[in-house]
Amino acid sequence: MGFSENSRGLVLAMVSSLFIGTSFILKKKGLKRAAAAGTRAGVGGYTYLLEPLWWSGMITMIVWEVSNFVAYIYAPAVLVTPLGALSIIISAILAHFLLRERLQLLGVVGCILCIVGSVVIVVHAPQEHMPTSVQEIWILAIQPAFLIYVAATVSVVVALMLHFEPRCGQTNVLVYLGICSLMGALTVVSIKAIGIAIKLTLEGISQIAYPQTWFFLAVAVICVITQLNYLNKALDTFNAAIVSPIYYVMFTTLTIIASAIMFKDWAGQDASSIVSEICGFITVLSGTVVLHVTREQEPATTPGNISWYDGEDIKVMEDGHYIMLNDSNYFR
Repeated sequence: MGFSENSRGLVLAMVSSLFIGTSFILKKKGLKRAAAAGTRAGVGGYTYLLEPLWWSGMITMIVWEVSNFVAYIYAPAVLVTPLGALSIIISAILAHFLLRERLQLLGVVGCILCIVGSVVIVVHAPQEHMPTSVQEIWILAIQPAFLIYVAATVSVVVALMLHFEPRCGQTNVLVYLGICSLMGALTVVSIKAIGIAIKLTLEGISQIAYPQTWFFLAVAVICVITQLNYLNKALDTFNAAIVSPIYYVMFTTLTIIASAIMFKDWAGQDASSIVSEICGFITVLSGTVVLHVTREQEPATTPGNISWYDGEDIKVMEDGHYIMLNDSNYFR
């Protein structure tokens, strides 16, 4: 017996969670190594591009993106996105062993809550209506409710980039992750549109000639590049155990809202199923909050000021310049 489309989306979403959980840890370790050799990503450095471990995490993240890309073709965002909670569990376990970021007993409870909530969501997930052309998706994208959502998203992102990032980006994790999550929601709806266009093209109904297909592709590329840039800054500046759950909560919430507005995921479902999905989602969010509050926080590094001892002298990097100090100068 063959898999239903929701089942295919479910399996792909679980595989992508495995890869994203691993990629967070690999990129974090790569960023730490790169920071020891040059300017940190959190203050505008790009030394991590020379770090093989960071590239391993990047490749793993690309595999996640591909798996998610295909998962969104077969299943609604309300099913695929919350399953990202599994990545938090994987990230927390790997961080405990590889980054020495302790996972406490209540953190285990948080992991269990994430699993329970995910199961509830899977059981009550809706069957999605598959659009028959990219033009049909375009009609959904230009409906007034979704245009208002997009305008609000872009306005908030611009405010975070221009006003809040220079002032508190290094001390407040919500600035970087807010940009990632807001752009991520637009990435998902764009990727879903592209995925459906590819699927229809492979089935013999070509969507390549439609300009809407290329518009969705351009939006997806811009959003993905922005996401990766600010996710690197967040990972370099804050504890991975803090970044992962907060990013998940914000990204999942915004993605479900965006998809529900554009694709009307809950249309046709009865009230009890919708309530069950919301309860499952709240359970997952509760699990991520428990994971967050029970983990040790890593103090943010002051931008442009890094010091270390190389065995002979104490070196300080201020605003990208290296200064060598002897003990008497440093401690006076």
